[in-house]
Formats: sequence, C-alpha cells, structure tokens
Amino acid sequence: MEIIAGTIDSFSADVLFDMARYRYEVFVEKLGWKLHTRGRLELDEFDRKDTIYLIARNPDGEIVGTSRLLPTHRPYLLASLFPQLLGDTPAPCSPDIWELSRFAAGDGTRLGMGGDPHGWSLALDMLSAAMRTVAKEGGRRLISASPLGIERILRRTGLSAHRAAPPLRVDGQLLFACLIDVDKNWCPRRDCQADGIGRVARRPADEGVAATRSVQDPET
Repeated sequence: MEIIAGTIDSFSADVLFDMARYRYEVFVEKLGWKLHTRGRLELDEFDRKDTIYLIARNPDGEIVGTSRLLPTHRPYLLASLFPQLLGDTPAPCSPDIWELSRFAAGDGTRLGMGGDPHGWSLALDMLSAAMRTVAKEGGRRLISASPLGIERILRRTGLSAHRAAPPLRVDGQLLFACLIDVDKNWCPRRDCQADGIGRVARRPADEGVAATRSVQDPET
C-alpha cells in the first residue's frame, strides 16, 4: 500500500480519472450524496491546480483512498458551502489552517462512520499522511466538516480535536466543523515507526504515476 501526495500536475490523466471515478463510487453511489457530477466522475470547483491530493493505491495500482487538502486563505468547501457549521466563529482564513475534504478510504469508509476494518486502518494512515503533508506546507491545523462521532474517536487516538461550533443536522446527519492540531509525528498504530507507512511520497510532475515501493518522503 502506498499513499501519494501531489497536485493535478503531479498525476497522469489516467490517475486523475480513476480518482474522480472512485469519488463518484464512494460519495454518490455508496453514501448517497447529492453532488453535481459529469458521467460517473465527481469533481467540483475546489479541485484546482493548487489543490493537494492524497491518493492511496493498493499493490495492484487500484485507488483505495483519497482526500483533498486546501489552505483556508483560498476558497474552500466548508466556508463556501457549509458556513453554518462554524456558528459565530469567523471562517478560518490562514495558510496555517488547511481544510481536509473528500476523505474516503477502502470501500467507502469515511473517518468516523465505521465500515470495514481495513478501510478504517487506511483512514487513520491517510490522516497521518495528511498531517505530514500539511506540516511540510507550514500548516498547523486541519479543519473538516465531520460526523459527530469523530471528535471522540480522534481523541482516543491521541490527537487534539475540538469543535469550532456546536454540531448541526445537515441532510439528516449531525455534522460539525472539526479542528485538529497537526502533529507530524502522530502514528495511528503502535507498530507504526517514524520511517514507516506514515511517510508520504510527493510526486513531481514529470515522474508520472508508476510506483511499486512503500510510502516514502520525497527527500529519501
């Protein structure tokens, strides 16, 4: 299993196509979200050239997880589409705070929503990768529209997470704006070592998408 970080220019057209199709399968088909789609692909206005993606692939090269990272001093989903989740709190607007969105792992497991155990384990690995990626960009916090149960789960894993405002019911589900302090040294499992699967491969634009080794830092 590997987790690759990069922008649109970092990936081939085939990988971007597979990512958009995976997001459609997870968010539209399995979770039933009402999203604007084209064909069987899910992309929106926040999929820009400056967006950083995390893409998890299994040994067969199949995409089994995705997430999206955006700095909050540029347009981002929570502030644009779900400002009510912030209550009276001003929407974050800082390069220190990054939004985590379109997060899915395994067969559609969203962080905090249960599902298959392999997907949950991958979700934690991807969260660790997201924090390492954001830390390299100078970020100090993540913010995400999250299911209510995620706060307790994240705290049990040793992370500092709290609400920006009280939860609200959106389309029948209790959601809240979850703030997570970035800890680049956090490991989701006891057997995760500092140089293990939590390390992220940042793909340069000219390297394409072929990869057969474990997740590594770009400097190594």
